[in-house]
Order: sequence, then structure tokens, then C-alpha cells
Amino acid sequence: MAGWKHTYSGKVRDLFVPDLDALGGAHPLGDVVLVVASDRISAYDHALDPAIADKGRVLTSLSLWWFAQIADIVDNHVVSTEVSQSPADGLVPPAVAGRAMICKRLDMFPIECVVRGYLTGSGLAEYRAAQAAGLPGQVCGVELPDGLTDGSKLPTPIFTPATKAEIGDHDENITFAQAAERVGDEAAAALRDLTIAVYERAEEIARSRGIILADTKLEFGIDPATGGIVLGDEVLTPDSSRFWPADEWEPGRAQPSFDKQFVRDWLTSAESGWDKSGDVPPPSLPADVVERTRTRYLEAYERLTRSALA
Repeated sequence: MAGWKHTYSGKVRDLFVPDLDALGGAHPLGDVVLVVASDRISAYDHALDPAIADKGRVLTSLSLWWFAQIADIVDNHVVSTEVSQSPADGLVPPAVAGRAMICKRLDMFPIECVVRGYLTGSGLAEYRAAQAAGLPGQVCGVELPDGLTDGSKLPTPIFTPATKAEIGDHDENITFAQAAERVGDEAAAALRDLTIAVYERAEEIARSRGIILADTKLEFGIDPATGGIVLGDEVLTPDSSRFWPADEWEPGRAQPSFDKQFVRDWLTSAESGWDKSGDVPPPSLPADVVERTRTRYLEAYERLTRSALA
């Protein structure tokens, strides 16, 4: 990683900053970071072994494809994916080509921007909890019709923000008012509108390819140079979104998905012997679960982009 210094590792991504000494005091592309998507996989707030081969390339390539599809809606943080010819040029090191992006450094908003077009996951749990308490079914303060079940399509997409959790902690759903307390009324409204606009565009594209986009999570920041809101991190990948095969959609049950569902199902099965509510880390994933998960990620990429992973 000549020309770059490691500064942070998350569940999946590693972050590097320019080695300014090696670059003569400044990076040629300005105030940037190198974001590398690893093949690591996590579930239930645990990092798992082994990694899923090609997962980082899928996440990066799919994000770049989606950034192009929504470029007229919102700017994104990608500056370059050009592969370095010399450490002095500060471009993407060959060792991480295909899984790395050089990106603008943003001042990130301290909330996750989640949009749901279908009811499942934590949204479904919150909806049911409200009803059990004798209240109208709702998610993040957004009241929803009665009679919804797992996988139900919502009347319109809803913005359901969440807090950003540290590794090992859970994101927590919050109301729009609570989001506005964190980022301000004007910014909260802008983030809501951008999030829903991105979802509506992506949902239409995915549906045309036989895939339902049930929900997704976006992250935004402010570009210090312009003051504008910019889309950061990854976008519309199986790690940040629920993609379901449209021809298998059946409300009232858990839906088949293009993500790490094989991993979640195995971890919670008797075969794994793991108690997700305990303190013991999860066991290593079996080879068949790893391979089926890899195949699912590749299938999501190929069906959405209509091309093979390069």
C-alpha cells in the first residue's frame, strides 16, 4: 500500500489516508481517502471467518454502477478508481485494484439514512411492538396501516433513520424529529428527500431486472469544499440493502434474499451450536455456506448490472 497509511478498519472496509511524506507533502487529487472493501463478512454484530471470496469486488463494482445510475439525483464521493503506476502518483495500489475507491473526505452526518418500501426486519419488529402496546403500527414514528405482515409492500416508501453504532453495537431506529435534533431541520429534510429519491430510482431499476429492493441504508456527508450534500460509503449493495427475487415474493414469511441470509440462517440453526444471545463468538462458517453466499452476491451483481464481474 505504498503511498497510503492505514487509519481505520470497520466490519468490512479499511480506510487509508495519503502518506504525504511519500507524496511530497500533498496528494495530487486533494483531500482524499482510500476506501478498500475487504472480503470480510459480519452478522449479528460479529465479524466472521472465513471471508467470502470476491465479496469486496462485488461491493465496490456494484456501488460504482449504482453511483452512475443516480448521478443526476445526488453527487457521490468517488474521485478515482485509476490503478497506480508508481507509488508517487497516489492512485489505487495494484494490490487492491477492483475493490478500492479514492474518495473525497466528507464531514459525515451522524445518522444512517434508511428507507423502506417493504416491511421486514427491525421495521417489522417495531411495527408489531407498537400494536402489542395498543398503539397503531408504526416504524420510527411513521404510522402504517393495520394488517401488514412480513414482506408487505408499504403504501409509499418511508424514511426511517437510525443512529450510527460502533462495531459490536446495534444501530437504533430513531424518529425524524430525533434525526433533526442531530443534524438540524433543513439537513434532515434534505437527507429524507434524497434518500427517498435514490430509493425510488433504484427500486424501479431493480424491479425491471426481476428484483425487489425492499429497503436500503445510505450515508451522506458535507463536501467541505462546496458545502453540498454528497453520497458516501457504499450504495445499494447486498450489504446495505435487502434484495428479493420478485418471482418468489410472498408476504407473510421471510423472503429469499440476495445477501448473507445463508450465513444468518446457519448461525441460528442447531447445526452451528451457537447462541447469538451469549458472549461466545460465532464459529467458523462451513465451506458450503461460504460458497453459496459468494454465489448469491455474484448473482445479485450480474442480475442488476446485466454483466459479469470483471
